[in-house]
Amino acid sequence: MSAAPPPSGRQVRLAAHDQELIAVEVGGGLRAYRAAGRDVLDPYPEDRMADGGRGQLLAPWPNRLAGGKFQWRGRVLQTALTEVEAGNAIHGLVRWANWTVPDSTPQPWGPQTPPDTTTVTYCLHPQPGWPWTVDLRVTYRLVAEQGLEVRTWVTNRSAEECPIGLGWHPYLAALDDVVDGCRLTVPAATAYRADERGIPQERVPVEGTDLDFRAGRVIGPTRLDVAFTDLHRDRDGRARVRLEGSRAAPVELWMDGHYTHLMVYTGDTLSDAGRRRRGLAVEPMTAAADMLNNHDGLKLLPSGETFEAAWGINPSARAEPGRG
Repeated sequence: MSAAPPPSGRQVRLAAHDQELIAVEVGGGLRAYRAAGRDVLDPYPEDRMADGGRGQLLAPWPNRLAGGKFQWRGRVLQTALTEVEAGNAIHGLVRWANWTVPDSTPQPWGPQTPPDTTTVTYCLHPQPGWPWTVDLRVTYRLVAEQGLEVRTWVTNRSAEECPIGLGWHPYLAALDDVVDGCRLTVPAATAYRADERGIPQERVPVEGTDLDFRAGRVIGPTRLDVAFTDLHRDRDGRARVRLEGSRAAPVELWMDGHYTHLMVYTGDTLSDAGRRRRGLAVEPMTAAADMLNNHDGLKLLPSGETFEAAWGINPSARAEPGRG
């Protein structure tokens, strides 16, 4: 009898520039990322499913959709409820799908792909509550002295324009045993207050509150499961979240201008109690939670057109001259 395949499907391994990456067939997500021999992302084992959204791409909407329902041009669309306890649909429709990976089906760009890059693809077809056809492509690239770049393309193959939103769910590994002793910098001026179902109700300034991490401060016992926006950007147009600890070089997660929202989660409610607060979820998003109802950040993608967005991780960040 042949061995059972891993729960996350085929494993795509990449190694270059003293970095290692493992992408997976299920969801096209990111199972592990290491640099200089240490885990930069809090990984999940090959013999386990991704828990807590770990390393997953969130599309065609990020975060929660209240009741799994939205109205679109006179139609009421109902998707499956995937966060049953709260009555929501969560994190889109592609994170448990089988993606095309380089070692399963040859791709036309495969021979030209450099050894520090890999690409995964998926076609999202119409289904109950989602009447559009969307192609997704993700390229993972390991860059010398800069780290990981994750670039996502979404192409609308439908006859009409469609709404679109993207998000990602990496967990930065705690630079100490848990995140409590880490210093966190989040360049966001505004946070969202959410109801008990995780649906945003209002925007609030972070100034003067315990959600103000703009100048950087130790996380301590603070429990975070909070969305932010109004991100400060450097001259290159990128917003940067910085995590510092006592045992390793600081890590920065950057996002380009298309990622206008950000979720930060200390993992206090993960089903596996042993994983709680051992990594910090820093989730770039192009829109707010419930975007298909509140239209906060929702993008309209015309038929035949492509939307592209990028984020990445610098695994050994240093102060850079000329920032700000």
